[in-house]
Amino acid sequence: SLWSVSRRPGYLRLITGRTDTLFVAARNTLTQRTFGPQCSGSVAVDVTNMKEGDFAGLALLQRKFGLVGVRYSDGKKSIVMVSAQTGKPVDVQIVPLTGETVFLKAVCDFRERADLANFFYSLDGSDWMPVGSQLKMEYSMPHFMGYRFGLFNYATTTPGGYVDFDWFRLE
Repeated sequence: SLWSVSRRPGYLRLITGRTDTLFVAARNTLTQRTFGPQCSGSVAVDVTNMKEGDFAGLALLQRKFGLVGVRYSDGKKSIVMVSAQTGKPVDVQIVPLTGETVFLKAVCDFRERADLANFFYSLDGSDWMPVGSQLKMEYSMPHFMGYRFGLFNYATTTPGGYVDFDWFRLE
């Protein structure tokens, strides 16, 4: 009941159904395995119907995760890059957002065991701007083997907000 591909045909809608304090505790996440030697995942997301406290976007999921998304806080939406490189999530960069559609991308490099990821955002789907810091992907088994792209939406204050993912592209 917390996802739909028919409420807005052509989009994946993720609806918040409970509150969580951390990304890794949230259950409203759709994942796809990364692959080598290089890959990227990008997404277009409509954030019009988020509620105060909601956080939605694109993650590289593992114990030491990284993500880029939109957080609705204090009546404003912002693009936020979060890194859990040190074992605890930290807001690395926050960029004010005035529009209702944002494009997010994560690029992975597994060549010669580099295991590096970089995050980007775009306001038009063409001009990509780096955001936050580079993530050194570290493999551990608490979640699953390897990193996974994750489309997520969770509430920290009040459930019921939603976002619409227009497309997700793997390259």
